[in-house]
Amino acid sequence: MPRYCLNQNPQTESGDYEVHDLTPNVCRHLPHPANQIDLGVCNNCHEAIAAAKKIYPEESATINGCAYCCEPCHTS
Repeated sequence: MPRYCLNQNPQTESGDYEVHDLTPNVCRHLPHPANQIDLGVCNNCHEAIAAAKKIYPEESATINGCAYCCEPCHTS
């Protein structure tokens, strides 16, 4: 099962917080390690987003999957 992280800095254009797959050689768009919040091991990106929503539970915080490594969870 893959390990996921959340970028603690929202995306400049959308304001979304992005979830990334930390499996080696899967994502070439990982945030800097100092900006990664560990979400742990999850079965898929949907579970990782659910874990991220526990960190940022505010309705205004949009959690999105990375378009490159979590495409099934990428919404904007």
